[in-house]
Amino acid sequence: MRLRIDLSYDGSGFHGWATQPGLRTVQEELEKALDRVLRTTGTSLTVAGRTDTGVHARGQVAHVDLAPGDVLAAAGRSRGTPVEALARRLNGVLDADVRIRRVSEAPPGFDARFSAVWRRYAYRVADRLETVDPLTRDHVLAWPRPLDLDAMNAASRELLGEHDFAAFCRKRAGATTVRSLLDLHWERDEAGVAVATVRADAFCHNMVRSLVGCLIAVGEGRQEPAWAFEMLTARKRNSSVTVARAHGLTLEEVRYPPDADLAARATESRAMRTLTPPLGSPPG
Repeated sequence: MRLRIDLSYDGSGFHGWATQPGLRTVQEELEKALDRVLRTTGTSLTVAGRTDTGVHARGQVAHVDLAPGDVLAAAGRSRGTPVEALARRLNGVLDADVRIRRVSEAPPGFDARFSAVWRRYAYRVADRLETVDPLTRDHVLAWPRPLDLDAMNAASRELLGEHDFAAFCRKRAGATTVRSLLDLHWERDEAGVAVATVRADAFCHNMVRSLVGCLIAVGEGRQEPAWAFEMLTARKRNSSVTVARAHGLTLEEVRYPPDADLAARATESRAMRTLTPPLGSPPG
């Protein structure tokens, strides 16, 4: 049986999601907890978004394939369904910086990574003295200069749509940097903190933090709004585009299609993406 696991974590004490030898990661902690509760070995998780060192998650999703008998045995005489019992037992052995929100039996065709239609991140910046809160210092970037959110939103609008985001990604061999950026805007929350909402069908490595670094340069007046689009169309990394610090970033939500469309979406996501040239463009 395939189980969907909805979880949250504070990334401050982790070297990201993915298992790395000798380092504490979310994946390793959760896989160890599953093996302990289920009395199994070698449990392997697939995740919706592999977060980097120091990045947080409020709405992360993973899946795991298990033998139904192992899940039933682990539940024992616990109240509720076996998957509800599994969620409680996992929270009982995990450290407090990782919490299981829900465990459910996944519908046919579900893949935590490939079935997702979009991921939504938030990046938080305290750019005014009165908004810098020492109690949130591990989740909000303290910035020493005020930011012009109108200029940042003007720049953000030009980045929406399907593009090659190579200028904002750390390139990986054999991987595409073509993405559809569905939403990118800035607003202030009730405390006055500047919050970027960033939503795309998928993200490549460092994409959100590079976009934020680029837009901060616009917001504090070092660059004009048009500069962000110039960086995008260059399709290559530029040292003037800095990568914002990890701790201001949180994965907030992962959205999936209706159950009947899960398998088709997974097939579509696995295909290598290239940009479709506009009508009338010359070949090559």
